[in-house]
Amino acid sequence: MHIHMRAALLAGAALLAGSAWAQPLTLDQAVERAIVASPDIRAGEAGVDAARGDQLQARVRPNPTVSVDMENAVGTGGFGLFRQSEATVTYAQPIERGGKRSARIALAERGIVLAEAQWRVVRLDIAQQVQRAYIDVQIAEQMVWIAEDRVKLEKEIRTEAIRRVRGYKDPLFVETRADARILEAELALREVQARRLGARGLLTSFWGGSPEGLVVAEGIEKPDPRDQPLAEADNAVFDAAVDRARARVVVEQSRAVQDYTISGGARFFRETNDVAVVGGVSIPIGRFDRNQGNIARAQAERRQIEFQAEANRLERLRQLASLRANADAARVRAEGIMNEVYPKAVKTLAQVREGYGRGGFLFADVQNAADTIIQIQAQWAEAMTTYRDALAEIDRLTGRFDAAPVAETNP
Repeated sequence: MHIHMRAALLAGAALLAGSAWAQPLTLDQAVERAIVASPDIRAGEAGVDAARGDQLQARVRPNPTVSVDMENAVGTGGFGLFRQSEATVTYAQPIERGGKRSARIALAERGIVLAEAQWRVVRLDIAQQVQRAYIDVQIAEQMVWIAEDRVKLEKEIRTEAIRRVRGYKDPLFVETRADARILEAELALREVQARRLGARGLLTSFWGGSPEGLVVAEGIEKPDPRDQPLAEADNAVFDAAVDRARARVVVEQSRAVQDYTISGGARFFRETNDVAVVGGVSIPIGRFDRNQGNIARAQAERRQIEFQAEANRLERLRQLASLRANADAARVRAEGIMNEVYPKAVKTLAQVREGYGRGGFLFADVQNAADTIIQIQAQWAEAMTTYRDALAEIDRLTGRFDAAPVAETNP
């Protein structure tokens, strides 16, 4: 029996002959296609644009006001219509104090940095989903090859069983059982073919493509042997959140300083047709509201975010160490099954079949040996699925598919 359990499955990528595609689709290409087509990425870019809008608004100074007051316009006796009226036109300009404008601008700038970091994290999350789907296709392809060879094997065993049944060396039910095993193998083949189609469909759905003719590289990559640090994108999100919280404290502190309003204008006296200059200043006393509650809240929220950022960093470090151990264990198990256990099971089946042909074994012995191989293949698939999950999470935590923040987006 020959099963296509290639060592290349855990080693590297290889080209597939006879493909409708010029070359197999690589993982990097699949990720880039998904990112280009992702509405989440567009939403992230819009979030950056929104943060830039906040920055634009933060630079704006308070609007001035123009007021017109009319006195003694209408009355009795000598105060007839506009006889002794007085009109005052005043221009007033609020004057921000305490660094309010610079504090607003700094807060908005921190918001842009945070939005860009969040955009990078969205990219990593999409890449993780695509990577899982991509490896699922690789595993599904291998399982189809395995199922096809199982059908071939069961047909070969049936030929041997029929020969013995026709020679009156085995009872008739042996042929019936051999037929049933072929049906079971064919059902298993159709099942894994359906799973492969579903895996292909899931992968191509990330960019709205068709699963027809899709071919992926055969090799499932190993984790980077170097001790990669945590993803800069995740660190950037928490760093930006902390900086933004600090900037908000400054904003609230600036609001504790009262603003002035300076005004000036002219007053027209209708009785004498004279004009006089008027001016004034409005200074809030600030006796009751010094914004202390908002300042205390902003400071507490800053400390909360700082502690959360450190807690998250430590949790990611612990998770990364655990995932690396799990990935190594799953890879070693899969390689051991493929390189050591599987060849022994194949050899055992060959020996049992040879003995069965000579009459030294029962058909049940052949079934048991073949079923052992099926169990080993299932164990390999389970180990590879565990490896897939760990590998995708490792690449997510270390930021394999990270990208620089967007420089500018189109309106």
